[in-house]
Amino acid sequence: MPSFDGVPLDVDVTLPPSGDGPFPTIVMLHGWGGSKAMFESASASSAYSNVALASRGYAVVNYSARGWGRSCGVPASRTAGCERGWTHLADQRYEIRDTQYLLGLLVDQGIADPRALGATGVSYGGIQSLELAFLRDRVRLRNGKLVRWRSPKGRLLTLRAAWARWGTADLAGSLTLNGRISDARRARVGASWEPLGIPKQSYINGLYSLAAISAYLAPPGADATADLTTWKAITDAARETPAARSLVRELTRYHGAAGVADRRRAVAPLLIQNGWTDDLFPAIDGVYAYRLAGSGRRGFVALQIGDLGHPRAQTRLGEEGVFLRQGLAFFDRFLRGRRGGPGNGAVTAFLQSCPESTPSRPLRARGWDSLARGRLILASRASGTVTSDGGDPTVGRTIDPIGGGGACAAVTPTKAPGTLVLERRVRRTTVVAGLPTISMRVRASAGRAYVVARLWSVGRDGKMRLIGRGAVRLRAKQRGAVRFQLLGTGWRLAAGDRVRLELLGRDAPYLRPNDEEGFKVRVSRVRALLPVVGR
Repeated sequence: MPSFDGVPLDVDVTLPPSGDGPFPTIVMLHGWGGSKAMFESASASSAYSNVALASRGYAVVNYSARGWGRSCGVPASRTAGCERGWTHLADQRYEIRDTQYLLGLLVDQGIADPRALGATGVSYGGIQSLELAFLRDRVRLRNGKLVRWRSPKGRLLTLRAAWARWGTADLAGSLTLNGRISDARRARVGASWEPLGIPKQSYINGLYSLAAISAYLAPPGADATADLTTWKAITDAARETPAARSLVRELTRYHGAAGVADRRRAVAPLLIQNGWTDDLFPAIDGVYAYRLAGSGRRGFVALQIGDLGHPRAQTRLGEEGVFLRQGLAFFDRFLRGRRGGPGNGAVTAFLQSCPESTPSRPLRARGWDSLARGRLILASRASGTVTSDGGDPTVGRTIDPIGGGGACAAVTPTKAPGTLVLERRVRRTTVVAGLPTISMRVRASAGRAYVVARLWSVGRDGKMRLIGRGAVRLRAKQRGAVRFQLLGTGWRLAAGDRVRLELLGRDAPYLRPNDEEGFKVRVSRVRALLPVVGR
């Protein structure tokens, strides 16, 4: 069916087994590389699917996002109207408006209850779910203006609930790392702008390759709002240029929830899910969205964090079940008026565990700040030089999310050239859960320098496993104090284990190396604060 601008969308609507409507309605938004079929099932045995939700009394909308599947994605589907039907990368002016338009049509047809509209999605769909929640009752027009959301027949509409899984509110800040995004209570929009970040090279290459073979991409130069091929070339270059800064601002304003975040406005009730070991949209992205939403002070928001998401994550069935029950209860509460679900501001977290089959119980807290009140400190007055060619390249390949050994990959501890290492043995069982904070003094050479931090657990078997990572981009010849947070750590250290912090200037192939210029950074007065549960 044609969307608001005539682009044909491939849409399915699944109705409850009984009743005439209007029904509480949920849109299920697919991930990158997918289509409407991603969350469609022939039976309710697949709990996160159209049939399962319809069996609970919901009308369910599954559609292929523009530029994917048979919404102009597959060449055979490119009928009249597809001339400019390419993907716009979760753009509020296009993909998000498509969803709002479809819900409005169903309201006008008497199928969807205008007082009970919800959205959920995974990855690419999680990004869009966050945008819908932050827009809530607004629509972004193609000229960038925000107006009230109305159905085609003029009925005022509001989103009432969104469950955003494995998404991000700041796409530029997730695809590139500059170390300025954090869990600060007053979340700052535009933190990823200056300086420009280090590209997540292995992920960006994989995501673009998938789109190149599966999606309808705008021809280079044809559409400045959707020029993914040119955008990738700009990102690959990793240089501070006007084009690069313009791209980051485009992504922040129109392709993520941060672009519509407003401290004066409440978001739609929101449940956010991200993973400690997800190297694409990690725990820090979920916490940042939680903070942007007000941490429960401006409206309902709750947080789910586990060993799940994109690689290196493991996505274990046990925690999936707990989170799914929460998600269903969340929708029942806000779309059907029933009791249950997580409390406002609440955090439910499962730890990373190895081997994957290790049983795990959830941590529960009333808010992010109460999840881990204790601190484990690693500190050293020693100094050292990290270099752009430092570290063991074999280790880098082993912990790469694309093609590496996964979340439980074990390596032998070494002191590689061009690195600085701190270690501490723990005397008792210690649960680390949160965003470790690294502070140091630096003296950087010229060029595009950065410092990578890897946090390891060294077990009794003498092997170490990655339990946290992050990086901070430095300005040319930067000197002085630097502070940044890792992307997230949820790990249980056994008595006698060693926790190891490794600083280096390279994390390839995950992060883009700076081989063409090279750099050195003198590092001193290093201090790591690890958030600890119960002490």
